[in-house]
Amino acid sequence: MSSTKKLIVGNWKMNLTIHEASVYVHHLVTKVQSHRDVEVVLSPTMLALQPISLQIDRRQFKLAAQNFYWRDHGAFTGEVSASQLRGLVDYAIVGHSERRHIFHEHHKEVRSKVQAALRNNIKPILCVGETAHERMSGEMRDVLHDQILGGLTNVTSSDMSEIVIAYEPVWALSDGTNYSEHKVPTPDDLKKAIGTIRNQISHLYGEKASKEVRVLYGGSTNGSNAASFLSVEGVNGLLVGGASLNQHEFVKIIETAHGMESK
Repeated sequence: MSSTKKLIVGNWKMNLTIHEASVYVHHLVTKVQSHRDVEVVLSPTMLALQPISLQIDRRQFKLAAQNFYWRDHGAFTGEVSASQLRGLVDYAIVGHSERRHIFHEHHKEVRSKVQAALRNNIKPILCVGETAHERMSGEMRDVLHDQILGGLTNVTSSDMSEIVIAYEPVWALSDGTNYSEHKVPTPDDLKKAIGTIRNQISHLYGEKASKEVRVLYGGSTNGSNAASFLSVEGVNGLLVGGASLNQHEFVKIIETAHGMESK
């Protein structure tokens, strides 16, 4: 791979008030050690992005937007554009399963957001993954193929160095509680999915891009299982949901990533 640095992204989703987020970050600052081999990204709600940006050291944490609108400006009441986030965030989550399935975002919207992020110097984290029904029907490869192709249409080979892909099987997502009740992919399952993603990138952009693109895993990750996911060949980091709201779990995940051999 092009980089040995693991990428750990904490997606807080619609949780924590501005005050709660500030207090939480205060605790994280004292507990998270900066490591050259781990990049830590926090993704709070849109309201908390700006105050947290003034609170953190960008050498310790970077920020990601959970969502944005693909137009740069205009009469779109209630929306926030990538151009407004420029300089505030380094990353932006695009095509998360909750956006796809709850808010009915389609490939056209996802690809437009990827392009908006790129033109505003924000690295898009493109989320892909199959539902339980699609998995049981043996459609995992087809779903990943369609979501990657749909999200990366019009993206050039030179843009791929700025793209992150997160494999999040919808059937494995949780809210960070009752971990034992949620299914997680086996190492073989995960290896097949990551291989499918990289093969599709190779088909679209060549072998070099497929080896260098950063691919994350997300889905019921926590401090106890992080090592098993990070040890799978081709996994460059984790997109952490509910566990990122628990400082002890999140710190454990970061420390687990530290020092792990890149594969």
